Amino acid sequence: MSTISIIGSGGMAAAIAGRSAKAGYTVEVIGRDMAKAKALVDKLASGVTTGTYGAVPAGDIVILAVPYSSAAAVAADYGAALDGKVIIDITNSAAPDLSGLLSPSGSSGAQEIAKALPAGAQVVKAFNTIFGHVLAKGGRLDAFFAADDAKVKERVSTFLESVGLRPLHVGGLHMAQSLEAVGLMMIGLAKNGAGTWDFALKMDIG
Repeated sequence: MSTISIIGSGGMAAAIAGRSAKAGYTVEVIGRDMAKAKALVDKLASGVTTGTYGAVPAGDIVILAVPYSSAAAVAADYGAALDGKVIIDITNSAAPDLSGLLSPSGSSGAQEIAKALPAGAQVVKAFNTIFGHVLAKGGRLDAFFAADDAKVKERVSTFLESVGLRPLHVGGLHMAQSLEAVGLMMIGLAKNGAGTWDFALKMDIG
């Protein structure tokens, strides 16, 4: 198995790192706060290490597991270090009051992040429709993702499958706007109609 690099040390980073390590990947956890990143690594299985923030990540697939509000700053901190990498953006660009999305009209958080990255970086939208604590529980969940490049689509699909998820490609990166709207809807559903955060979106294919 290859190396997966995760920028971030929150709940989603922990869930993805845990699944990836269990699947046999070498996992590199990277954070601005080195102590927090190390604390996460210490909680996880063997094969999980810390990386240096701002340096070239060890993995060819890099999970951007930071809040949307921090994503542009992270992209600027890394600059050319992310060139040639597959960047999986897991952010939801929902406004704090859930009144809508923070990304510009006609765009998405993923597309805005892509603009801040080197031209050689391939951005994919994934994981934003799965709550971190649900992901951490295990089980085969549906993972909706958007990607432009056919080879990148296959690589990400293989990765998602390998960590126990069912990959469902929704189209090119322009579809990230729709996935982020679904993410917003799920937060609204958890706070209102469902009354719980313990659920996942599933596609029934007859």
